[in-house]
This record gives sequence, structure tokens and C-alpha cells, in this order.
Amino acid sequence: MKKSIASLVMMAPFAWACGASVPPPTQPMADAQAAERSAAELGANNEPSAQLSLKLAQDQIEMARKAMADGDNKRAEALLLRAKADAELAVAQAREKNAKGEGQKAAEDAAAQKATNVGQGAVK
Repeated sequence: MKKSIASLVMMAPFAWACGASVPPPTQPMADAQAAERSAAELGANNEPSAQLSLKLAQDQIEMARKAMADGDNKRAEALLLRAKADAELAVAQAREKNAKGEGQKAAEDAAAQKATNVGQGAVK
């Protein structure tokens, strides 16, 4: 009997530790929101594929807020990790569109400069 009481007393702290709750995912929330803002500032709303990724990120951030309000911080953290990944994808997609536009403009400028040079007799 004394052995079982001693075992119970010794195991109580471990049982209590298993029931500890997951802390609120404040840093993942900040990371996801920062990535979302970056995507919006880069013009993700103007590119259809980036717009979809940004919308997914926004929806997941909202679902994470609700999960945190319900005390389900583990689910909220998982949602925020997905939201950050989707927002970073939107950033990459927006940058790709911007890079393509700048590349096309550079090619047009080079062609115009070449035409000017040929017209002035600098290049044949």
C-alpha cells in the first residue's frame, strides 16, 4: 500500500505536465501576418495565382484566430504555418510577375536603343 501511494506521489508531477496546455502561437501569428502584408505590398492582388495564395493565407490566419479563441493553440499553430507558406508563395508569385514585366521592358528599351544606334550610323 505504501508503495502504491509513493508511486502515485512521484508520478503526479509527470501526469500534471502531460495535461499542460500549448502556449498561444504569437510568433507564428506575427510571421504569417508579416508575410501576408509583404505579399499585399508587392501587388499579389493584381496577379491571379498570387491572389489565390494570398486569399488562402488570409483565410487560414482567420481560422487560426478562431482556434486560438477556442483554446486550440496546437491547431492554430498548424494553420499559421500553412498561412505563412501560402503568403510566401504569393510573394514569390508577385515577384515573378514583376520580374517578367521588367524583363520585357528592358528588352523593349534595348530594341529601341539599337534602332536609334542604327539610325545614327553607329551600328550596321
